[in-house]
Parts: sequence; structure tokens; C-alpha cells
Amino acid sequence: MTPNSKQDLRTPYAKVHGLGSARSGTEHFWYQRLTALANVPLTLFIVGLVVALHGETYDSVRATLGSMPVALALLAFTVTGLWHMRLGMQTIIEDYVHGELLKYFALTLNMFIPAALGIACVFAVMKMALSA
Repeated sequence: MTPNSKQDLRTPYAKVHGLGSARSGTEHFWYQRLTALANVPLTLFIVGLVVALHGETYDSVRATLGSMPVALALLAFTVTGLWHMRLGMQTIIEDYVHGELLKYFALTLNMFIPAALGIACVFAVMKMALSA
């Protein structure tokens, strides 16, 4: 490499095969940090809500959870929490599962399980909010 040439940090194997950065790691990193940041106030709100509803009657709890602001907070908590979970599990699977078939299967499940949980949670919250 000459002193005036552009510095290249790729390995010789990557240079030969044209392999380089997939340019998707930064986006994944930021989504995980943003969902974590969103989950902090939402988790504090949910914990405060559970503490405030402790000892209340069933009808009172159902009415509180069915109110629109609380239902929206529950939906936001569900969506950001499941998205954060999916991103974290994707990183773990990619780093620690070494068999290609098992990795493919685990990554596929990592897409469908949070989606199924999200649909069930959204249905439950909407049913409670719309029937209150």
C-alpha cells in the first residue's frame, strides 16, 4: 500500500472475493438502542400502573386498562418490547448458533414468534379497550 492510497481494512480473502461490510449493522444497532430508550418510560409507566391498580376491583382494573391513553401505552409497550426482543435474539442467534440449518430455523422462528405474540397482545388490548 502506498502512502497516498486509500487505507483498506479488509482482509486479503475479502479483497479477492469482493466481500465487505453488509452495511446493515449500524441500522440494527440504532434500532436496538431506540427501542431500549422507548422501553424505559413505557416500563416505568406499566410498573406504576400495576402498583396503582394493586388491590382494585376487577371492574375498576378493566375500566382503567380499557381507557384509551392506557391502551395506547400498553400497545406501544408491546410493540417496542417485542421489536427489541426480536433484535436482541437475532444478534444472539447470529453470534452463537453455528449450524447453518439450525441458524436459519432459529432466525425464522425469531420472526414468527414475536409477530404471533404481538398479534395476540394487540387483540387482547383492543378487545379490552373497545368493550369498556
